[in-house]
Amino acid sequence: MKITLDHVTKRFPNRNKKIHEDVIAVNDFTFEILDGKLIGLLGPSGCGKSTTLNLISGLEMPSAGRIFFGDTDVTNLPAENRGVGLVFQNYALYPHLTVMDNITFPLGNLRGAEKLTKEQMRAKATEVAKLVQIGELMERRPSELSGGQQQRVAIARALVKMPSVLLLDEPLSNLDARLRLQTREELARIQRETGITTIFVTHDQEEAMSISDLIVVMKDGVIHQIGKPQEVYDSPCNLFVAKFLGTPPINVFEGCVRNGQVFIGEEAVLDVKLTGDAGAADSGDGSLPVWIGIRPEGFVPANDGRLTCALSKIEVMGRDTSVVSTHPSFVGTTIRSIIPSEDVTGIGGEIVRFRLKPSKVCLFDKTTEKTIGFEAR
Repeated sequence: MKITLDHVTKRFPNRNKKIHEDVIAVNDFTFEILDGKLIGLLGPSGCGKSTTLNLISGLEMPSAGRIFFGDTDVTNLPAENRGVGLVFQNYALYPHLTVMDNITFPLGNLRGAEKLTKEQMRAKATEVAKLVQIGELMERRPSELSGGQQQRVAIARALVKMPSVLLLDEPLSNLDARLRLQTREELARIQRETGITTIFVTHDQEEAMSISDLIVVMKDGVIHQIGKPQEVYDSPCNLFVAKFLGTPPINVFEGCVRNGQVFIGEEAVLDVKLTGDAGAADSGDGSLPVWIGIRPEGFVPANDGRLTCALSKIEVMGRDTSVVSTHPSFVGTTIRSIIPSEDVTGIGGEIVRFRLKPSKVCLFDKTTEKTIGFEAR
């Protein structure tokens, strides 16, 4: 099922009676979700991603704009008539019912030509339970299940009616780290096997990037960037997106571009040719103030490196090593550079020098914080 949001806006009355302006949770949201895709809605708390999900499901009605399922305008259609499956953060299972009864519960509400017999309901529940790999748990109650098993029951309950759209609202937040990894892999598998258009809401960028066909990065109800996860990571449209994606986060320095060189402090760390309007600004002898973002994996220890930092400590993490350092132009407390453990030999003393990988460096306008294009020379 293709989903189209056309200039959708959602306003809520401000709880502060002294402020008469409404709170805008979703602001002029326009996006087309292709049939059978898994889309990640990503952003910090309060960015409007859960409200967007509620608008798609019909739990909230937009203040402006329209929502389409295929060619059908569902803007004012009640939630129960939209054919959506919802999975919430807290699972919302009925504690007194068995797994079988929890899964068949939505089928018991069907009426008319869609009404099913008990045998038909149990057959459908058994089929979807096999899909999410909980077939042996059908007679247990939620209290007898682990967190991951409860989450699978919630997913099975959402899938049993074979919805046109599957909506997942922070579904992994209550699981421990290892179980989150396992369950998100299961979600990706289930989505591929069913082919259901799926929208996955999370504040965890690693989750969104690992399983989504496309990610939508939001802030304050506004879309900042849409794209394939790796493309957005490699080419963020602005400083906010660059800082939000990545673990550890991108390292940001204050600097400038002057005469075809990127300066951090007094060191020319990279030779570049700016493109677009920024290229014209750097054509003379003037200096262009910029924010310089360097991904943690963009640092290469080298005796002839052009960026000099004060070494704080080295943290061994197994496969990789985190080199922690400082620099007067760094925006924050400590710089984190992720280095393959076999390349750490020789790092020591009071300073560490780095060569930079141009593909892992981003430049941002100091005023607008928008990305500045460049070619490494």
